[in-house]
Amino acid sequence: MSVVSIRKYVTGSVVLALLMAGAAHAEMKIGVADFQRLLEDSPQAKAAGQVLQNEFAPRQRELQQKEKDLQTKAEKLNRDAAVMSEKEVTALKKELTNGQTDLQRDGESFTEEVTARRNEELNKVQTLLINEIAGFAKEGGYDLVVPSSLVLYSKDTFNVTSQLLTYLQSRPLAAPPVAATKSATAPAATKPAASSSKPASK
Repeated sequence: MSVVSIRKYVTGSVVLALLMAGAAHAEMKIGVADFQRLLEDSPQAKAAGQVLQNEFAPRQRELQQKEKDLQTKAEKLNRDAAVMSEKEVTALKKELTNGQTDLQRDGESFTEEVTARRNEELNKVQTLLINEIAGFAKEGGYDLVVPSSLVLYSKDTFNVTSQLLTYLQSRPLAAPPVAATKSATAPAATKPAASSSKPASK
């Protein structure tokens, strides 16, 4: 059994134990949430997606333009090679080769950066949603809210995904920035100035 499978099994066992405990306590209030849907449809997730779009759209357009320029040069070579000088053909072929190499390198770098930033934003959104779900649960008097991916079956009445989406509409789109600590911003303490007066002579 893989580590991931073991973790899922242990987590599922814990959830099952909690649900069984809840069954023994009739007043326990339980909610089930589709966390994947929250990651797709919540305004917080959409805002994070827009951040990435705004950040990488200019470079994406630049890469698309480079690809278009290379395509234009390739078409010119195919169309006009017969009427071009050998020197012109060689120069154009070199431009195409170098351009394709640069485009491939830039494309790979772009993909890596987008993936890294997407994972970074995803982690932020996941943390934010978990905190917001906790707030929703406290306000709604829930004793337990579990992801639907860990529940084999539950009645529709337990599903709180729609209520959570409504709740998230009124919540901040992103976590507030971490405030700087006082120790990092406080000015350095100055030593008291030494007295310039000489001791009185006897």
